Amino acid sequence: MQSLGTIVRLQIQRSSLKTGVSRARVYHPAPLLPVSVLYVSPDGVFGLGPDGSWLIDIHHRAHPDSKNPGGENGISIGFSGHYDAMRERFGDRIELGCAGENIIAELPRRCTLDELRAGLVILSPAGAERLRLRVLDVAHPCKPFTGWALAHTVEPEIFKTHLQFLEDGTRGFLLATETAARISVGDHVAVLDEREAGSEKGEAGSGKREGENEKREA
Repeated sequence: MQSLGTIVRLQIQRSSLKTGVSRARVYHPAPLLPVSVLYVSPDGVFGLGPDGSWLIDIHHRAHPDSKNPGGENGISIGFSGHYDAMRERFGDRIELGCAGENIIAELPRRCTLDELRAGLVILSPAGAERLRLRVLDVAHPCKPFTGWALAHTVEPEIFKTHLQFLEDGTRGFLLATETAARISVGDHVAVLDEREAGSEKGEAGSGKREGENEKREA
């Protein structure tokens, strides 16, 4: 496997970041809540709140207003290098995490879907495997986020170039997992090679059982 970087931010979306109807929809990152620990499962994520309670992300399948009823976009990841590129284009309003990914890792460059396609693994600071994640697709850009990032009106053709810039994973990547575990700020993200992607999970299996017990007790 190849190390990509350290997790520098974890967060949940308490409610939708897009409000309004049809072409009047607007984006605002206010519902994002940074947390130090995520509980990640095939259904989505919970964040550990400041009072020790588990708070559900709107993309979790159990959320009453879930944005993920089919289980296809319950987890997401972004990278600091992508934020650097967005900040260079749109300005200082682009703060780390404003695009809404659950996991953000420090990586001082942009990466592509092809680079991540074999899958990701989350490792403890000591190198123990916590969780494996399949990379499903890029998070495609939307008009509300692009309009918010621009902060002013532009001609349609210019707006289209900004949408195109935000493609190819700039807005992050959608993930899925077959196991469950807690992950923390300070853990590491690595990309698997093809051989590792097809191997038995081994230690990750025991991590699943431990993580599930911790979640039920919480």
